[in-house]
Amino acid sequence: MGCCGPARAPDDGVHGPLARPDARLLGRLAAAAPEELRMVGLAGGAFRMGSEDAAVDPRDGEGPVRERRVGPFAIGATTVTVAQFATFVQDTGYRSDAERLGDASVFAGLVPARLRASSRVVPEAPWWRRVAGACWFLPEGPGSSVEGRTSHPVTQVSQHDALAYAGWLGARLPSEAEWELAARGGLDQQPYPWGAEREPGGVPRMKTFAGRFPDAPAAPVGTVPADAFAPNAYGLHNSTGNVWEWTVSPFSPTDARPVLRGGSYLCHDSYCRRYRTSARVAATSDTALGHTGFRLAVDRA
Repeated sequence: MGCCGPARAPDDGVHGPLARPDARLLGRLAAAAPEELRMVGLAGGAFRMGSEDAAVDPRDGEGPVRERRVGPFAIGATTVTVAQFATFVQDTGYRSDAERLGDASVFAGLVPARLRASSRVVPEAPWWRRVAGACWFLPEGPGSSVEGRTSHPVTQVSQHDALAYAGWLGARLPSEAEWELAARGGLDQQPYPWGAEREPGGVPRMKTFAGRFPDAPAAPVGTVPADAFAPNAYGLHNSTGNVWEWTVSPFSPTDARPVLRGGSYLCHDSYCRRYRTSARVAATSDTALGHTGFRLAVDRA
């Protein structure tokens, strides 16, 4: 996954399972969840997938542009929120991979001061720290909290966790082709869900890193509500920026790691332009990151 976030490796240490979230906390978080998920029904069909932009890193496998066809399906208007995930945990007692393994990756600028000395620098991406105790309800580690962020995307969830949540609801994760068709909002070969310009009229349309990456942000770093910013023409919010989103598709015929799509609040044009509708990365299925979440899909007749 390179600069976009360190995937968990087989030789990463295991700190041991974390304590369960307090039942009162779960109750408060779950109380903020809406009664139902908002899904957008799409007819599917053919579209041109990928990009041949000269600035794209060829290792990302965005090209060549090719025609893909998908059947009818429905997809979440937003990513799954903290409150929605809390409802799942409250109902099932589910323990996430980060809770079970005892740590997760946090952007260095968000690590609480008292945890910096004990966190481990990730050599291939030194703006990340492996933080013991970080998980979906402690996203920056012990002492942090998701209270006040119930409408934000749940983060620090692995693909395993996303699949478990989807199964609980009788849903699934989207394929990469389904995700891209939906994210494009009916536009052909445009880099953003709204068209060709990153910030039409100078107005931001997605949450990415502002300022000089990684040490001099010009705005708060982190997620925004899952329905922040205007939706695309299909009704999807934040299909670029905010958080990377898990899919069920493998990265390549020789790389079985699942693909993530959409970019995140850490994307910046000084080192990567992965805040586009065709951008893609991969991580191991048990990887939990502070800028990664998911949205659901279901089949339609």
